[in-house]
Amino acid sequence: MSKITGFLEQPRIKEQYAPVDARLKHYHEFMLPLDPASARLQATRCMDCGIPFCNNGCPVNNLIPDFNNLIYASDWQSALETLHSTNNFPEFTGRICPAPCEAACTLNISGDPVGIKSIELAIIERGWQEGWVTPEPPQVKTGKKVAVVGSGPAGLAAAQQLARAGHDVTVFEKNDRAGGLLRYGIPDFKLEKSHIDRRVEQMKAEGVTFRTGVLVGDWDEASKVTNLSTERVTPAELQGQFDAVLLAGGAETPRDLPAPGRNLGGIHFAMEFLPGQNRVNAGDKLKGQLRADGKHVVVIGGGDTGSDCVGTSNRHGAASVTQFEVMPQPPEQENKPLTWPYWPMKLRTSTSHEEGAVREFAIATKEFIGKGGKVTGVKTVRVELKDGKLEEVPGTEETHKADLVLLAMGFTNPMQSVLDSFGVEKDPRGNALAGTEVEGGYATTVSGVFAAGDMRRGQSLVVWAIREGRQAARAVDEFLMGTSVLPR
Repeated sequence: MSKITGFLEQPRIKEQYAPVDARLKHYHEFMLPLDPASARLQATRCMDCGIPFCNNGCPVNNLIPDFNNLIYASDWQSALETLHSTNNFPEFTGRICPAPCEAACTLNISGDPVGIKSIELAIIERGWQEGWVTPEPPQVKTGKKVAVVGSGPAGLAAAQQLARAGHDVTVFEKNDRAGGLLRYGIPDFKLEKSHIDRRVEQMKAEGVTFRTGVLVGDWDEASKVTNLSTERVTPAELQGQFDAVLLAGGAETPRDLPAPGRNLGGIHFAMEFLPGQNRVNAGDKLKGQLRADGKHVVVIGGGDTGSDCVGTSNRHGAASVTQFEVMPQPPEQENKPLTWPYWPMKLRTSTSHEEGAVREFAIATKEFIGKGGKVTGVKTVRVELKDGKLEEVPGTEETHKADLVLLAMGFTNPMQSVLDSFGVEKDPRGNALAGTEVEGGYATTVSGVFAAGDMRRGQSLVVWAIREGRQAARAVDEFLMGTSVLPR
């Protein structure tokens, strides 16, 4: 452990952000990572709690007390090795993970948890600055070939693990750059894409081949998901060329809102809106980019994707931004003795909300109204929970002005056409049917075809995708070699 009385003496050190008026002028990251001295002070708060619930709260089971103690001892390189032993990409999770580990921190029972996420980010950023993050090519090659379909966090994690085990790994990505939803789903102001690029370069040096702009399987042409492929490979071709295939695409089927007037112009899915700005930031010249300049924007959906739409709309210069959430407003402070160490339901205000947005809770969309084929407003009604069901409150109908409506209500499942083209069996939610057992885990109903991340579990967190990618890599390695030394 670190300093015995540290948690009594040292308050939590919160991340610092650039001022709102300054950061709204650009799309770069504006969070300022902790400097080494502040990270060490934060690490002193990690107490000898006996059972580190943070480890289990973290989906990749980071060895949190271990790296905290190493930071306290100023052994940054060992802390980086410890962090990398469970997490391939801490620079991703250190920026965009909601940090369930902190919710499970023992200090969170009655106070502020250790700033685990801040320490994690400080460690990996120090590692990159010092040149400690280097390629780790295998000493021995197996001669086995593995295809990974999808270059999001699950696919990248699996590909890196499999390459380090000595397999020849090829990652297929339908879009023009690697990264999946990290690349085209998350705004640059939360995750600059240079972080993805340097990991891709590291993986290339480890022997991973990236084939971008290649669509594997069939595609639903009616889908609004970004598809920049210029080449297509059939599942049969893939299975004939590789010894194993891992499906690691994202959950890209957006949840729709079939209210009257849905066909009006100006109503779009979030993933029709967010990728365009990321592509422009990357230097692409787009015709007809969907923008919010001078518009009254209504974002339907209160989660992270909705928050990303809010932040991007504000940077475009929207006239107003209103965000709808159908559920009642959660409490500002959770009942910690009741919820700890689990992830609590409480009001969360993102940096995008702080930049300007009207948040409406317990509100349902009744109808989209328009003029000349274009949306001009959204008719709503207030709702309340009764016996576990949402019921409309009479007399609460109102109309909200809207020139642009963004549907950000989450995603239901992976693209069904891709799964169908492989012939894998699906679960009732439309995901690839595959378990997580130690023996035979992540294997689909088609021999030699595995599934991980959103493709298997549905829409989830980046940190869950990394966990599944790592575990699926071990399953594939065992399938190919009969045994595996990769961590699970």
